[in-house]
Amino acid sequence: MLEALIETYGDPLVLFGGGLAVGLLFGALAQHSRFCLRSATIEFSTLTFGPKLAIWLLTFSAAVIVCQWAILTGRLELSQARQIAAIGSISGALIGGLMFGIGMILARGCASRLLVLSATGNLRALVTGLILTIVAQASLRGGLAPAREHLASLWTVPGGSARDLLVVSGIGTIGGLTVGAALLVFAVVVASRTRVGTTRAVAAAGVGVAVALGWLFTYAMTQVSFEPLIAGSVSFTGPSADTLMGFVNERRLPLDFNVGLVPGVFLGSALMAVLTREFRLQGFEGGASMLRYFAGAALMGFGAMLAGGCAVGAGVTGGAVFALTAWLALGAMWFGAVVAQRIEMAFEARALSARPA
Repeated sequence: MLEALIETYGDPLVLFGGGLAVGLLFGALAQHSRFCLRSATIEFSTLTFGPKLAIWLLTFSAAVIVCQWAILTGRLELSQARQIAAIGSISGALIGGLMFGIGMILARGCASRLLVLSATGNLRALVTGLILTIVAQASLRGGLAPAREHLASLWTVPGGSARDLLVVSGIGTIGGLTVGAALLVFAVVVASRTRVGTTRAVAAAGVGVAVALGWLFTYAMTQVSFEPLIAGSVSFTGPSADTLMGFVNERRLPLDFNVGLVPGVFLGSALMAVLTREFRLQGFEGGASMLRYFAGAALMGFGAMLAGGCAVGAGVTGGAVFALTAWLALGAMWFGAVVAQRIEMAFEARALSARPA
């Protein structure tokens, strides 16, 4: 089927269509499920295993299970994927992950959540996401690139088996599938105890499936395309920056999977918000609030480029295929977010106690 589509429409348009379809699915399901790493880390920071943590775990475990099943059955082979084959940065994963985790607490959402919220009429998320995207572009190719490259070079790991956590740990694909299954069972238990609605739980798992479908689609394209391609899946910081710069600088935007993904997520979220009557305009609440959001966006933009991906790009897409640096970045994001949330809670408690009775 892909061969026929490529012969008729060409590689770029087929890649764009695949990215658009995956994005539509991701956006609609992420909006309905309220998938958000920040919300999960806030619950975890108070040692509360609540519905938001269950939602994130359902997404992550579903992505792991489908990806590892596809690898086990020969439907997916990722030895040439960037997350495994390229030289990785452990220092980048740790430092960038910490910055991203702190930033998403300040900005009240990660890169994917900001994009999803933007489509529901949240102007705070739209402006914050634009700042994140500009800082990410500056970190990738602009004035912040030298600082990113220096930090990334402090501690590197060669590409190949050294970046494959399943090889490093010795548990293999069966072990990866077992980890995913265990996380899914735990997620279902938490979701049941916290009364997560059935449609929200299914939608959360569907977000993870959308990530896996991105891997499967792009890998299938590498097998039939006339052009050299590298498999990838859902990520937001880099693709958002490339899409924005393409619209700004190019008369005709080059089509590929990532260029279809970003508008697809936006449209999918917007359609879900309209269908569920959740679309409404929202703005900032004063100058201090704006500074908080903008600082968080800057930290996330630089942190994501340094860590090799955002909460979805590294955390779910890279985590589902057990890329070593992706798991390190994800752990650093959790740690940074939990610490930032605990500090924020302490300041709020002190301010509350200082108020006159």
